Amino acid sequence: MKTLPLEFCQRMKSLLDGQYDAFLAALNEQPVKAFRVNTDKIALEDFEKIDIFSSGKIPYVQNGYYLDYEKIGNHPYHHAGLIYVQEPAAMAPAECLEINPDWHILDMCAAPGGKSTQLKNKLGENGVLVSNEIIPSRCKILTGNIERLGLQNTVTTCMDTSRLTKVFPKTFDMVMVDAPCSGEGMFRKDEVAINEWSLDNVKMCALRQSDILENAVKVLKDGGFIVYATCTFSLEENEMVIDKFLNSHPEFELIQVKNEVEKHTANGIKFEGCNTKNIHFCRRFYPHISKGEGQFMAVLHNKNSHENLQKNRPKPQKIDSIITDFLDSTLSEYKKENVQIYNQNPVYFTPDFKVNDGTAFSCGVTIGEVRKNYIQPHHQFFMALGSRFKRKIELSPDSDEIKKYLHGEEIETECQNGWAVVTVNGCSLGGAKVVGGVAKNHYPKGLRM
Repeated sequence: MKTLPLEFCQRMKSLLDGQYDAFLAALNEQPVKAFRVNTDKIALEDFEKIDIFSSGKIPYVQNGYYLDYEKIGNHPYHHAGLIYVQEPAAMAPAECLEINPDWHILDMCAAPGGKSTQLKNKLGENGVLVSNEIIPSRCKILTGNIERLGLQNTVTTCMDTSRLTKVFPKTFDMVMVDAPCSGEGMFRKDEVAINEWSLDNVKMCALRQSDILENAVKVLKDGGFIVYATCTFSLEENEMVIDKFLNSHPEFELIQVKNEVEKHTANGIKFEGCNTKNIHFCRRFYPHISKGEGQFMAVLHNKNSHENLQKNRPKPQKIDSIITDFLDSTLSEYKKENVQIYNQNPVYFTPDFKVNDGTAFSCGVTIGEVRKNYIQPHHQFFMALGSRFKRKIELSPDSDEIKKYLHGEEIETECQNGWAVVTVNGCSLGGAKVVGGVAKNHYPKGLRM
Protein backbone atom coordinates (compact mmCIF):
# COMPACT_ATOMS: atom_id res chain seq x y z
CA MET A 1 0.00 0.00 0.00
CA LYS A 2 1.24 3.49 -0.85
CA THR A 3 1.83 5.82 2.10
CA LEU A 4 -0.32 8.83 1.28
CA PRO A 5 -0.44 12.14 3.19
CA LEU A 6 -3.01 11.80 5.98
CA GLU A 7 -4.59 15.18 5.22
CA PHE A 8 -4.98 14.22 1.55
CA CYS A 9 -6.73 10.96 2.55
CA GLN A 10 -9.14 12.80 4.84
CA ARG A 11 -9.99 15.28 2.10
CA MET A 12 -10.57 12.52 -0.47
CA LYS A 13 -12.83 10.62 1.96
CA SER A 14 -14.94 13.74 2.24
CA LEU A 15 -15.09 14.20 -1.55
CA LEU A 16 -15.74 10.56 -2.50
CA ASP A 17 -17.83 9.38 0.43
CA GLY A 18 -18.72 5.71 -0.24
CA GLN A 19 -16.30 5.42 -3.19
CA TYR A 20 -13.17 6.13 -1.18
CA ASP A 21 -12.20 2.47 -0.59
CA ALA A 22 -12.48 1.70 -4.31
CA PHE A 23 -10.40 4.81 -5.09
CA LEU A 24 -7.70 3.79 -2.59
CA ALA A 25 -7.59 0.25 -3.99
CA ALA A 26 -7.14 1.65 -7.52
CA LEU A 27 -4.20 3.78 -6.37
CA ASN A 28 -2.38 0.60 -5.37
CA GLU A 29 -2.79 -1.02 -8.78
CA GLN A 30 -0.26 -0.66 -11.60
CA PRO A 31 -0.56 2.57 -13.67
CA VAL A 32 -2.24 2.18 -17.06
CA LYS A 33 -0.12 2.89 -20.14
CA ALA A 34 -1.46 4.09 -23.47
CA PHE A 35 -0.57 5.74 -26.78
CA ARG A 36 -2.13 7.69 -29.62
CA VAL A 37 -1.66 7.15 -33.32
CA ASN A 38 -0.31 10.25 -35.07
CA THR A 39 -2.93 10.61 -37.80
CA ASP A 40 -0.91 13.42 -39.41
CA LYS A 41 1.56 10.67 -40.39
CA ILE A 42 -0.57 7.55 -40.88
CA ALA A 43 -4.27 6.78 -41.26
CA LEU A 44 -5.86 4.72 -38.48
CA GLU A 45 -6.85 1.89 -40.81
CA ASP A 46 -3.27 1.68 -42.08
CA PHE A 47 -1.83 1.69 -38.57
CA GLU A 48 -4.15 -1.08 -37.41
CA LYS A 49 -2.70 -3.35 -40.11
CA ILE A 50 0.77 -3.02 -38.55
CA ASP A 51 -0.21 -2.54 -34.88
CA ILE A 52 1.85 -4.65 -32.46
CA PHE A 53 1.51 -2.38 -29.43
CA SER A 54 -2.12 -2.20 -28.34
CA SER A 55 -4.31 -4.21 -25.98
CA GLY A 56 -7.55 -2.42 -26.89
CA LYS A 57 -9.00 0.95 -27.88
CA ILE A 58 -9.62 3.86 -25.53
CA PRO A 59 -13.39 4.45 -25.77
CA TYR A 60 -13.31 8.26 -25.73
CA VAL A 61 -10.29 8.79 -28.04
CA GLN A 62 -10.70 7.78 -31.68
CA ASN A 63 -6.95 7.32 -32.22
CA GLY A 64 -6.12 6.19 -28.64
CA TYR A 65 -5.08 2.69 -27.53
CA TYR A 66 -4.03 1.00 -24.30
CA LEU A 67 -0.37 0.01 -24.49
CA ASP A 68 0.97 -3.53 -24.05
CA TYR A 69 4.58 -3.36 -25.23
CA GLU A 70 7.94 -2.95 -23.51
CA LYS A 71 10.53 -0.37 -24.55
CA ILE A 72 8.28 1.15 -27.20
CA GLY A 73 10.60 4.18 -27.46
CA ASN A 74 13.21 2.04 -29.22
CA HIS A 75 10.87 0.86 -31.96
CA PRO A 76 11.24 2.38 -35.46
CA TYR A 77 7.54 3.34 -35.44
CA HIS A 78 8.20 5.55 -32.41
CA HIS A 79 11.28 7.08 -34.05
CA ALA A 80 9.17 7.76 -37.15
CA GLY A 81 6.56 9.60 -35.08
CA LEU A 82 3.70 7.19 -35.82
CA ILE A 83 2.78 7.09 -32.14
CA TYR A 84 2.84 9.25 -29.02
CA VAL A 85 2.90 7.55 -25.62
CA GLN A 86 0.47 9.32 -23.28
CA GLU A 87 -1.40 8.46 -20.11
CA PRO A 88 -5.08 7.76 -21.01
CA ALA A 89 -6.72 10.23 -18.60
CA ALA A 90 -4.47 12.99 -19.97
CA MET A 91 -6.05 12.42 -23.39
CA ALA A 92 -9.55 13.30 -22.13
CA PRO A 93 -9.33 17.15 -22.04
CA ALA A 94 -8.58 17.43 -25.77
CA GLU A 95 -11.64 15.25 -26.44
CA CYS A 96 -14.07 17.47 -24.48
CA LEU A 97 -14.88 19.76 -27.38
CA GLU A 98 -15.68 19.36 -31.08
CA ILE A 99 -12.80 21.14 -32.81
CA ASN A 100 -13.09 22.97 -36.11
CA PRO A 101 -10.14 22.01 -38.39
CA ASP A 102 -9.61 25.67 -39.37
CA TRP A 103 -9.17 26.90 -35.79
CA HIS A 104 -6.17 28.68 -34.34
CA ILE A 105 -5.43 26.96 -31.02
CA LEU A 106 -3.10 27.88 -28.16
CA ASP A 107 -1.83 25.33 -25.64
CA MET A 108 -0.65 27.62 -22.82
CA CYS A 109 1.28 25.13 -20.65
CA ALA A 110 2.19 22.58 -23.28
CA ALA A 111 5.32 20.54 -22.38
CA PRO A 112 6.02 17.74 -23.00
CA GLY A 113 3.44 17.96 -25.81
CA GLY A 114 0.79 15.28 -25.30
CA LYS A 115 -2.24 17.54 -25.50
CA SER A 116 -0.62 19.75 -28.16
CA THR A 117 0.09 16.89 -30.55
CA GLN A 118 -3.39 15.49 -29.89
CA LEU A 119 -4.98 18.84 -30.75
CA LYS A 120 -2.87 19.22 -33.90
CA ASN A 121 -4.17 15.87 -35.19
CA LYS A 122 -7.65 17.45 -35.12
CA LEU A 123 -6.65 20.46 -37.23
CA GLY A 124 -6.60 20.55 -41.01
CA GLU A 125 -4.23 22.26 -43.44
CA ASN A 126 -5.51 25.72 -42.48
CA GLY A 127 -5.47 25.21 -38.72
CA VAL A 128 -2.60 26.55 -36.59
CA LEU A 129 -1.33 25.35 -33.21
CA VAL A 130 0.79 27.49 -30.89
CA SER A 131 2.33 25.52 -28.02
CA ASN A 132 3.82 27.50 -25.14
CA GLU A 133 6.13 26.39 -22.34
CA ILE A 134 7.76 28.80 -19.90
CA ILE A 135 10.78 26.63 -18.97
CA PRO A 136 13.39 26.59 -21.80
CA SER A 137 14.56 22.99 -21.22
CA ARG A 138 10.97 21.75 -21.33
CA CYS A 139 10.24 23.90 -24.39
CA LYS A 140 13.09 22.11 -26.15
CA ILE A 141 11.49 18.73 -25.30
CA LEU A 142 8.11 20.02 -26.52
CA THR A 143 9.63 21.17 -29.82
CA GLY A 144 11.41 17.83 -30.20
CA ASN A 145 8.16 15.89 -29.83
CA ILE A 146 6.41 18.08 -32.40
CA GLU A 147 9.39 17.56 -34.69
CA ARG A 148 9.36 13.76 -34.24
CA LEU A 149 5.68 13.62 -35.19
CA GLY A 150 6.35 15.74 -38.30
CA LEU A 151 3.59 18.24 -37.56
CA GLN A 152 3.09 21.28 -39.80
CA ASN A 153 1.64 24.73 -39.05
CA THR A 154 2.88 24.61 -35.47
CA VAL A 155 4.67 27.25 -33.42
CA THR A 156 6.43 26.76 -30.08
CA THR A 157 6.98 29.69 -27.75
CA CYS A 158 8.86 30.01 -24.47
CA MET A 159 7.31 32.74 -22.38
CA ASP A 160 5.18 33.59 -19.36
CA THR A 161 1.45 33.52 -20.07
CA SER A 162 1.24 37.25 -19.32
CA ARG A 163 3.59 37.94 -22.24
CA LEU A 164 1.44 35.77 -24.51
CA THR A 165 -1.38 38.28 -24.02
CA LYS A 166 0.79 41.02 -25.56
CA VAL A 167 2.10 38.89 -28.44
CA PHE A 168 -1.23 37.23 -29.37
CA PRO A 169 -4.16 39.44 -28.19
CA LYS A 170 -7.61 38.05 -29.10
CA THR A 171 -6.04 35.57 -31.52
CA PHE A 172 -7.28 32.07 -30.73
CA ASP A 173 -10.52 30.14 -31.25
CA MET A 174 -9.56 27.77 -28.44
CA VAL A 175 -7.11 27.86 -25.56
CA MET A 176 -6.01 24.73 -23.71
CA VAL A 177 -5.06 25.54 -20.11
CA ASP A 178 -3.45 22.38 -18.74
CA ALA A 179 -2.59 24.21 -15.55
CA PRO A 180 0.38 23.38 -13.30
CA CYS A 181 -1.13 21.77 -10.20
CA SER A 182 -0.44 19.87 -6.97
CA GLY A 183 -0.40 16.59 -8.92
CA GLU A 184 -2.72 14.49 -6.73
CA GLY A 185 -3.90 12.62 -9.81
CA MET A 186 -0.35 11.38 -10.41
CA PHE A 187 0.14 9.76 -6.96
CA ARG A 188 -0.16 6.23 -8.38
CA LYS A 189 2.77 6.70 -10.76
CA ASP A 190 4.86 9.43 -9.14
CA GLU A 191 6.31 9.13 -5.62
CA VAL A 192 7.75 12.65 -5.94
CA ALA A 193 4.23 14.09 -6.26
CA ILE A 194 3.29 12.33 -3.00
CA ASN A 195 6.36 13.64 -1.16
CA GLU A 196 5.87 17.22 -2.36
CA TRP A 197 2.15 17.43 -1.54
CA SER A 198 0.93 19.94 1.03
CA LEU A 199 -2.20 21.99 1.58
CA ASP A 200 -0.12 25.15 1.21
CA ASN A 201 1.01 23.97 -2.24
CA VAL A 202 -2.62 23.28 -3.21
CA LYS A 203 -3.58 26.85 -2.30
CA MET A 204 -0.52 28.30 -4.08
CA CYS A 205 -1.36 26.33 -7.24
CA ALA A 206 -4.96 27.58 -7.15
CA LEU A 207 -3.81 31.21 -7.19
CA ARG A 208 -1.45 30.57 -10.10
CA GLN A 209 -4.17 28.72 -12.01
CA SER A 210 -6.55 31.67 -11.67
CA ASP A 211 -3.85 34.02 -13.00
CA ILE A 212 -3.26 31.77 -16.02
CA LEU A 213 -7.01 31.64 -16.74
CA GLU A 214 -7.16 35.45 -16.70
CA ASN A 215 -4.43 35.52 -19.33
CA ALA A 216 -6.28 32.91 -21.38
CA VAL A 217 -9.23 35.32 -21.63
CA LYS A 218 -7.01 37.98 -23.20
CA VAL A 219 -5.70 35.76 -26.00
CA LEU A 220 -9.12 34.28 -26.81
CA LYS A 221 -11.36 35.56 -29.60
CA ASP A 222 -14.95 36.49 -28.81
CA GLY A 223 -17.02 33.34 -29.14
CA GLY A 224 -14.03 31.13 -28.37
CA PHE A 225 -13.50 28.27 -25.93
CA ILE A 226 -11.17 27.62 -23.00
CA VAL A 227 -10.56 24.03 -21.91
CA TYR A 228 -9.29 24.09 -18.33
CA ALA A 229 -7.59 20.94 -17.05
CA THR A 230 -5.54 19.75 -14.08
CA CYS A 231 -4.21 16.38 -12.93
CA THR A 232 -5.41 16.89 -9.37
CA PHE A 233 -8.54 16.25 -7.27
CA SER A 234 -8.67 19.26 -4.91
CA LEU A 235 -11.72 21.48 -4.97
CA GLU A 236 -9.48 24.54 -4.55
CA GLU A 237 -7.71 23.90 -7.89
CA ASN A 238 -10.74 22.68 -9.80
CA GLU A 239 -14.38 23.62 -9.18
CA MET A 240 -13.41 26.58 -6.96
CA VAL A 241 -11.17 28.01 -9.69
CA ILE A 242 -13.98 27.62 -12.25
CA ASP A 243 -16.62 29.13 -9.95
CA LYS A 244 -14.38 32.09 -9.10
CA PHE A 245 -13.68 32.63 -12.80
CA LEU A 246 -17.36 32.56 -13.79
CA ASN A 247 -18.28 34.95 -10.97
CA SER A 248 -15.91 37.56 -12.40
CA HIS A 249 -16.56 36.80 -16.10
CA PRO A 250 -20.29 36.94 -16.91
CA GLU A 251 -19.43 36.78 -20.62
CA PHE A 252 -18.43 33.12 -20.11
CA GLU A 253 -20.54 30.03 -19.53
CA LEU A 254 -19.66 26.50 -18.41
CA ILE A 255 -20.79 24.02 -21.06
CA GLN A 256 -21.11 20.25 -21.28
CA VAL A 257 -18.31 18.08 -22.62
CA LYS A 258 -18.77 15.59 -25.46
CA ASN A 259 -20.78 12.46 -24.60
CA GLU A 260 -17.80 10.11 -24.99
CA VAL A 261 -15.91 11.90 -22.21
CA GLU A 262 -18.97 12.35 -20.00
CA LYS A 263 -19.66 8.60 -19.98
CA HIS A 264 -16.25 7.79 -18.48
CA THR A 265 -16.01 10.58 -15.91
CA ALA A 266 -17.78 11.75 -12.75
CA ASN A 267 -19.69 15.00 -12.26
CA GLY A 268 -18.03 18.11 -10.91
CA ILE A 269 -18.67 18.66 -7.20
CA LYS A 270 -20.90 21.42 -5.80
CA PHE A 271 -19.27 22.91 -2.72
CA GLU A 272 -20.58 25.23 -0.02
CA GLY A 273 -20.73 28.77 -1.40
CA CYS A 274 -20.66 27.67 -5.05
CA ASN A 275 -22.58 30.08 -7.30
CA THR A 276 -22.36 28.03 -10.50
CA LYS A 277 -25.61 26.07 -10.79
CA ASN A 278 -24.31 23.71 -13.47
CA ILE A 279 -20.93 23.05 -11.80
CA HIS A 280 -21.62 19.34 -12.44
CA PHE A 281 -20.73 20.06 -16.10
CA CYS A 282 -17.11 19.93 -14.90
CA ARG A 283 -15.71 16.42 -15.23
CA ARG A 284 -13.56 14.32 -12.87
CA PHE A 285 -11.54 11.37 -14.15
CA TYR A 286 -10.93 8.85 -11.35
CA PRO A 287 -8.75 5.70 -11.53
CA HIS A 288 -11.49 3.59 -9.90
CA ILE A 289 -14.01 4.61 -12.58
CA SER A 290 -11.92 4.55 -15.78
CA LYS A 291 -8.51 3.23 -16.80
CA GLY A 292 -6.03 5.99 -16.11
CA GLU A 293 -4.81 8.47 -13.53
CA GLY A 294 -6.56 11.54 -12.11
CA GLN A 295 -7.79 14.41 -14.27
CA PHE A 296 -10.17 17.35 -13.99
CA MET A 297 -11.59 19.25 -16.96
CA ALA A 298 -14.05 22.03 -17.71
CA VAL A 299 -15.06 23.78 -20.95
CA LEU A 300 -15.67 27.53 -20.79
CA HIS A 301 -17.37 29.32 -23.68
CA ASN A 302 -17.14 33.04 -24.39
CA LYS A 303 -20.74 34.00 -25.24
CA ASN A 304 -19.87 37.23 -27.08
CA SER A 305 -20.60 37.10 -30.79
CA HIS A 306 -17.56 36.54 -32.98
CA GLU A 307 -16.84 38.78 -35.93
CA ASN A 308 -15.08 36.85 -38.68
CA LEU A 309 -12.76 39.61 -39.79
CA GLN A 310 -10.77 39.06 -42.96
CA LYS A 311 -7.12 39.82 -42.32
CA ASN A 312 -4.91 40.90 -45.17
CA ARG A 313 -2.09 38.49 -45.87
CA PRO A 314 1.38 39.97 -45.39
CA LYS A 315 3.23 40.75 -48.58
CA PRO A 316 5.11 37.73 -49.96
CA GLN A 317 8.74 37.63 -48.90
CA LYS A 318 11.52 37.52 -51.42
CA ILE A 319 12.93 34.01 -51.30
CA ASP A 320 16.49 33.31 -52.41
CA SER A 321 16.69 31.07 -55.48
CA ILE A 322 19.03 28.76 -53.54
CA ILE A 323 16.01 27.82 -51.38
CA THR A 324 13.51 27.38 -54.20
CA ASP A 325 16.01 25.45 -56.33
CA PHE A 326 16.62 23.11 -53.38
CA LEU A 327 12.88 22.58 -52.86
CA ASP A 328 12.24 22.05 -56.57
CA SER A 329 14.95 19.40 -56.75
CA THR A 330 13.91 17.66 -53.52
CA LEU A 331 10.11 17.74 -53.33
CA SER A 332 7.49 16.59 -55.82
CA GLU A 333 5.14 19.39 -54.69
CA TYR A 334 4.88 22.24 -52.17
CA LYS A 335 3.03 25.51 -51.68
CA LYS A 336 5.29 28.37 -52.73
CA GLU A 337 3.38 30.84 -50.51
CA ASN A 338 4.27 28.70 -47.46
CA VAL A 339 8.00 29.20 -47.98
CA GLN A 340 9.00 32.03 -45.65
CA ILE A 341 11.98 33.44 -43.78
CA TYR A 342 11.76 33.38 -39.99
CA ASN A 343 14.69 34.55 -37.86
CA GLN A 344 16.79 34.53 -41.07
CA ASN A 345 16.10 30.82 -41.69
CA PRO A 346 13.83 29.34 -44.39
CA VAL A 347 10.70 27.74 -42.94
CA TYR A 348 7.54 26.13 -44.29
CA PHE A 349 4.54 27.75 -42.60
CA THR A 350 1.13 29.18 -43.49
CA PRO A 351 1.18 32.87 -44.50
CA ASP A 352 -2.23 33.33 -42.80
CA PHE A 353 -0.84 33.46 -39.25
CA LYS A 354 1.65 36.19 -38.40
CA VAL A 355 4.56 35.37 -36.07
CA ASN A 356 7.05 38.19 -35.53
CA ASP A 357 10.76 37.43 -35.58
CA GLY A 358 12.13 36.73 -32.12
CA THR A 359 8.84 35.69 -30.52
CA ALA A 360 8.90 31.94 -31.25
CA PHE A 361 11.23 29.17 -30.14
CA SER A 362 10.32 27.41 -33.38
CA CYS A 363 8.03 28.57 -36.19
CA GLY A 364 6.66 26.14 -38.77
CA VAL A 365 8.88 23.51 -40.32
CA THR A 366 12.53 24.54 -40.47
CA ILE A 367 13.66 23.76 -44.02
CA GLY A 368 17.34 24.04 -43.24
CA GLU A 369 20.34 26.30 -42.96
CA VAL A 370 21.41 28.45 -45.91
CA ARG A 371 25.15 28.07 -46.38
CA LYS A 372 27.37 29.65 -49.06
CA ASN A 373 25.64 28.17 -52.09
CA TYR A 374 23.49 25.31 -50.78
CA ILE A 375 20.91 24.27 -48.16
CA GLN A 376 21.78 21.96 -45.26
CA PRO A 377 18.34 20.46 -44.54
CA HIS A 378 16.96 20.24 -41.00
CA HIS A 379 15.53 17.06 -39.43
CA GLN A 380 12.14 18.82 -39.23
CA PHE A 381 12.11 19.09 -43.01
CA PHE A 382 12.50 15.33 -43.48
CA MET A 383 9.96 14.46 -40.76
CA ALA A 384 7.20 16.88 -41.82
CA LEU A 385 7.54 16.88 -45.61
CA GLY A 386 8.92 13.38 -46.18
CA SER A 387 5.80 12.21 -48.00
CA ARG A 388 6.54 14.78 -50.74
CA PHE A 389 10.16 13.76 -51.35
CA LYS A 390 11.15 12.67 -54.85
CA ARG A 391 13.75 10.25 -53.47
CA LYS A 392 12.69 7.74 -50.82
CA ILE A 393 14.50 4.83 -49.17
CA GLU A 394 11.94 2.41 -47.69
CA LEU A 395 13.22 0.15 -44.90
CA SER A 396 11.50 -2.77 -43.17
CA PRO A 397 10.87 -2.18 -39.43
CA ASP A 398 12.75 -5.34 -38.44
CA SER A 399 15.60 -5.09 -40.98
CA ASP A 400 19.31 -4.79 -40.28
CA GLU A 401 19.35 -1.66 -42.46
CA ILE A 402 16.92 0.22 -40.21
CA LYS A 403 18.96 -0.71 -37.13
CA LYS A 404 22.09 0.60 -38.86
CA TYR A 405 20.28 3.80 -39.85
CA LEU A 406 19.01 4.46 -36.31
CA HIS A 407 22.53 3.90 -35.00
CA GLY A 408 23.81 6.60 -37.37
CA GLU A 409 25.53 4.34 -39.90
CA GLU A 410 25.60 4.55 -43.69
CA ILE A 411 23.45 2.14 -45.68
CA GLU A 412 23.63 0.93 -49.25
CA THR A 413 20.80 1.92 -51.58
CA GLU A 414 19.71 1.93 -55.20
CA CYS A 415 18.19 5.39 -54.75
CA GLN A 416 19.35 8.16 -57.10
CA ASN A 417 21.90 10.70 -55.91
CA GLY A 418 20.61 13.62 -53.84
CA TRP A 419 18.74 14.30 -50.63
CA ALA A 420 16.41 11.42 -49.75
CA VAL A 421 13.97 10.62 -46.97
CA VAL A 422 14.29 7.28 -45.18
CA THR A 423 10.85 5.74 -44.52
CA VAL A 424 9.27 2.86 -42.63
CA ASN A 425 5.81 1.74 -43.78
CA GLY A 426 5.87 4.82 -46.00
CA CYS A 427 6.35 7.21 -43.05
CA SER A 428 9.40 9.45 -42.76
CA LEU A 429 12.05 8.38 -40.29
CA GLY A 430 14.78 10.86 -41.17
CA GLY A 431 17.08 12.02 -43.92
CA ALA A 432 20.09 10.88 -45.93
CA LYS A 433 22.36 12.23 -48.68
CA VAL A 434 22.74 9.61 -51.41
CA VAL A 435 26.07 9.55 -53.23
CA GLY A 436 27.01 6.66 -55.55
CA GLY A 437 24.77 4.02 -54.03
CA VAL A 438 25.52 4.96 -50.41
CA ALA A 439 23.08 6.80 -48.17
CA LYS A 440 25.10 9.05 -45.87
CA ASN A 441 23.29 9.24 -42.54
CA HIS A 442 21.68 12.50 -41.42
CA TYR A 443 19.72 11.15 -38.47
CA PRO A 444 20.46 13.59 -35.58
CA LYS A 445 23.13 12.34 -33.18
CA GLY A 446 21.02 13.11 -30.13
CA LEU A 447 18.24 10.80 -31.35
CA ARG A 448 20.36 7.81 -32.36
CA MET A 449 19.99 4.47 -30.60
